[in-house]
Amino acid sequence: MNASTPSPAQNQASTTTLYGGVTNRRVTVRDLAAAKRRGEKWSMLTAYDALTAGVFDEAGIPVLLVGDSAGNCHLGYETTVPVTMDQMVMLSAAVVRGTKRSMIVADLPFGSYQESPAQAMHNAARLMKEAGVGAVKLEGGERSARSIELLVEAGVPVMAHIGLTPQSVHALGGYPVQGRGDEAAHQLLRDAKAVQQSGAFAVVLEAVPAELAAQVTEQLAIPTVGIGGGPDTDAQVLVWTDMAGMTAGRVPKFVKQYADLRTVLGDAARAYAQDVRTGAFPAAEHSFT
Repeated sequence: MNASTPSPAQNQASTTTLYGGVTNRRVTVRDLAAAKRRGEKWSMLTAYDALTAGVFDEAGIPVLLVGDSAGNCHLGYETTVPVTMDQMVMLSAAVVRGTKRSMIVADLPFGSYQESPAQAMHNAARLMKEAGVGAVKLEGGERSARSIELLVEAGVPVMAHIGLTPQSVHALGGYPVQGRGDEAAHQLLRDAKAVQQSGAFAVVLEAVPAELAAQVTEQLAIPTVGIGGGPDTDAQVLVWTDMAGMTAGRVPKFVKQYADLRTVLGDAARAYAQDVRTGAFPAAEHSFT
């Protein structure tokens, strides 16, 4: 065996790891459960269009979330509350079309599941049938348990979301950290166990003290996905425009910016405008004869 030939151990690792693993199919809930068992951490990013989703898919991100955060960072809303089912179906379908390997999870937006488990089932079916997503996400712990149970029984994989739930921004009075104090911590633990019991394959913990998030992760058999939940969750998720430096102004404390695309894109636009004004563009090589 020469140095360029993968060893049997390397071949085995390449098919069992989420990052750099199998590429002939999409990541599934079974892959995520297996990663939890072997202690492999994994990443999730939001995506809202085919082009960006394709970049993340090629980069090996195993799970992409078509979040209702599109309301804030793409549709110009102040909160996620105005986002509609029709918008989520359109955005989710684009992300599915732009990817080959990533599991695509789509948010059920505000007002699309709170009325009843039957309403949740109807709208989850839309996302799976019309958009082709592999799973849905909804907010709430104990209060959403019946809806999660019905969806899972019907064959819909569900990612739960507890802690800070952005769709409840008006009830919460903003975006405060959740789970501080004994009573709040106990409620968050109850919520986490309720969604697991109902059949959720993973749970997002948003804006939760790191120690509490670690405790939840230790007590659950399903993966935990942190966003402002510290380093000990099984996975991490960020809104891609925050991660890549596209968001203007202040970003949440839990965000690490890995690029400054807002500056790069602005500089490109200014250079283009300057070339047009001076006549440097289009040049001969950009013109037909």
